[in-house]
Amino acid sequence: MTLLLSVLQMLLVLCLPIVLIGVVNRTKSWWVGRRGPGLLQSFWDLRRLAGKRAVVSHTATTLFSTGPYVVLVCSLFAASMVPMLGRFAPLQFSFDFVAVAYTLGLARILLMLCAMDVGSSFEGMGAAREASFSSFAEPALFLLLGTACAATGLRSFADVMGGLHHSASFVYVVVPLVLALFILLQTEAARVPVDDPLTHLELTMIHEVMVLDHSGPELAAMQYAAALKMTLYAGLIAALLNPFDPLLLPLAAVLFSVVAMLVVAVAVGCVESLTARLPMRWVPAYVLLASALGLLAMALVGLEVGGP
Repeated sequence: MTLLLSVLQMLLVLCLPIVLIGVVNRTKSWWVGRRGPGLLQSFWDLRRLAGKRAVVSHTATTLFSTGPYVVLVCSLFAASMVPMLGRFAPLQFSFDFVAVAYTLGLARILLMLCAMDVGSSFEGMGAAREASFSSFAEPALFLLLGTACAATGLRSFADVMGGLHHSASFVYVVVPLVLALFILLQTEAARVPVDDPLTHLELTMIHEVMVLDHSGPELAAMQYAAALKMTLYAGLIAALLNPFDPLLLPLAAVLFSVVAMLVVAVAVGCVESLTARLPMRWVPAYVLLASALGLLAMALVGLEVGGP
């Protein structure tokens, strides 16, 4: 059963980034009255990029060409430790959520180094913004995980996210934790209102400005890694809400997680259709809102634990 669940999760990890991007785009098209691209359009876009020859700046080093693939591998490795199906992950150990956070952090560092490797002032600006905003996002993630650990008394990522649903504090902390994870999804996956993946205005870009000089398979790897980040955070929201134990009810757990992630993608599309990108000076305050929600959840857990 464990092997089967591991295979199912990795299949979801490979396929859902394509589907979730398609759902987001179709939702945005629905809001403006258009049919929009197909659900698998991003797959064909990635395939087209993979078949092209990369154009590399003469000032770039080997880091620029290898960095996108390292970013992708780090994202896939982190996905093997993220409990997308509830109380299960293919790779789990005590405090593995720290490894997840720093594996994604390593991918972010490689992304910023690749941006600065070409010597472009625009890409350096994007790397500086990425470093600045990530310094607000990472504490929020650890606050969320610390709250879940305090509420459950467990230590592995899968046990914490799956066990929180059965803790006495769940009804108090589920809303702030889901909202905080949604904000982190928008931040880490470069979505509106933090960033806009469709814009090419240098003064308003964060993620897109860092990949301006990438092309061909390297750009495909970067775009797939960004979609994979959105899938990971959508999977965390699904795991937090999933009432089924995948080891006891695997079919129900898988179906619930997939449906929940699709709902998260619809929510992302609705937010991007109904709101505009925030002014750059407001983004830190918006990301800090995730930390505030984490602190609120931690206070609620403390009151529950310390109560009569």
